[in-house]
Amino acid sequence: MSRKFNIDDGSSTGCECSISQQITQRLQKAGQRYFSNDNISKFVSEGEVELLINEVAGNMEAVLRSLVIDVDNDHNTQETAQRVAKMFVTEIFSGRFCPPPKITTFPNSQTYDELYVTGPITVRSTCAHHFQPIKGRCYIGVFPGTNVIGLSKFNRIVDWISSRPTIQEELTVQIADEIERVTEAQGVAVLLQAEHGCMTNRGVREESSDMTTSIMRGVLRDHPHIKQEFFNIVSRMS
Repeated sequence: MSRKFNIDDGSSTGCECSISQQITQRLQKAGQRYFSNDNISKFVSEGEVELLINEVAGNMEAVLRSLVIDVDNDHNTQETAQRVAKMFVTEIFSGRFCPPPKITTFPNSQTYDELYVTGPITVRSTCAHHFQPIKGRCYIGVFPGTNVIGLSKFNRIVDWISSRPTIQEELTVQIADEIERVTEAQGVAVLLQAEHGCMTNRGVREESSDMTTSIMRGVLRDHPHIKQEFFNIVSRMS
């Protein structure tokens, strides 16, 4: 089960807490939100990641046992809890625990003042409601200001934000927020089209129903002809 360690967070004489409780205490003390699609990397040190994996593995094994799976003798599931825990923390939910990708900005030396669009960027995320996969493609439009960023950085940003349990509407907003922050562009557009496992794998089990969300900021919101230009370019790229 979860490993426990004696800590002193500066507000008490110390207590025996799991690593997840220690991290939670830091977040609460800082008044920091820790929803499923929030990044909490500032409150998790590198050495604690393995401890967190071990704690999740212990709890995941309890889930398997609650599903009446003989994890002691079933060769298929003997290491499943550890594999799932490592996958959650370091792969599909890594956007919660890893710091943001390093983004280097470059001066817009030629004063490029037209829209540019990149995509499709593969989106791999997880629905926070049922922990089913969200898979799709993202298109990003930027009307630059004084700085630009490398093309691959858009992919890294999308992957970092997508690697968390979320819902598509909030995912779209978070991508737009981060692109707007790092580019300081005059306008930003994000369009996301995705298939949801909670529609295809359960419930209605509909195989041909995708969801499309979009966000417009700055000149792409305020000037209809630039907004239409973005959608026209995306239509040709799709």
